[in-house]
Amino acid sequence: MTSFKHSDLSQLNAYVSYFRDNEMNPGDNPPVGILLCTRKGEKMVEYALAGMDNNLFVSTYMLTLPDAKKLEDFIIRELEKRKF
Repeated sequence: MTSFKHSDLSQLNAYVSYFRDNEMNPGDNPPVGILLCTRKGEKMVEYALAGMDNNLFVSTYMLTLPDAKKLEDFIIRELEKRKF
């Protein structure tokens, strides 16, 4: 579990490209690569993704869930945003 490194994205791009060229069957949807990391720098991800034509995504994840009160507050705020 590490923070974003551009080398991880390069490796993911290589895997997705290989799969597209060597493993796909006619009619298959294009492959998608998802890189999960504990921390990412938005600008570094933007630079690393520049010019890549594959469907590659970089997202962060939490190692532990917030406590119940924080989750409850978040859900309430989100529901309030959607009230018309």
